[in-house]
Amino acid sequence: MAQVHFLTHPEVAIDPATPIPDWPLSARGLERSRAMLAQPWVAGIGAMFSSTERKACDMAAILAGHLGLGFTQVAALGENDRSATGYLPPAEFEATADAFFARPEESVRGWERAVDAQARIVAAVRSVLAQAPPGDVAIIAHGGVGALLLCHIKGVTISREEDQPGVGGGNVFRFTRVGWGLVKGWRRL
Repeated sequence: MAQVHFLTHPEVAIDPATPIPDWPLSARGLERSRAMLAQPWVAGIGAMFSSTERKACDMAAILAGHLGLGFTQVAALGENDRSATGYLPPAEFEATADAFFARPEESVRGWERAVDAQARIVAAVRSVLAQAPPGDVAIIAHGGVGALLLCHIKGVTISREEDQPGVGGGNVFRFTRVGWGLVKGWRRL
């Protein structure tokens, strides 16, 4: 049965002076993206879609180059809109992200509401799967919207409990293309 591999970009080069969507992968993020290519499931991917944010496109380009495929950029696969605050120091970011998930019906500090980001990512995934050829699909995006998508797939309330593990991103979960049944939860790349 065909699967969807929802990947989150790994570590980025954080620059508070640069808009967050323009941050590239760091040297460690590039290294982890290349190491992912050895995973056995990678060979089965027949179509790829990516957020338009640079960090996701950097990862998608590595995977696409390895597979000899192109990838389609889709703005609706982007991370929850945090432009109201821009860069936040790590502790402040984590506290704000906690509030984002805890109060999904509210705009926390001007961020996109979690319920709206969830509706957007679910609709975007439905759209890309409708246009993808048969077979396995890779979607390269972000941890926050990945957690929201996973909540939807599992039929649970929006919660940070479904957020990706570890620090720095670079995770994957898989679900069936038909019926959206969870095959495997978050795993580090």
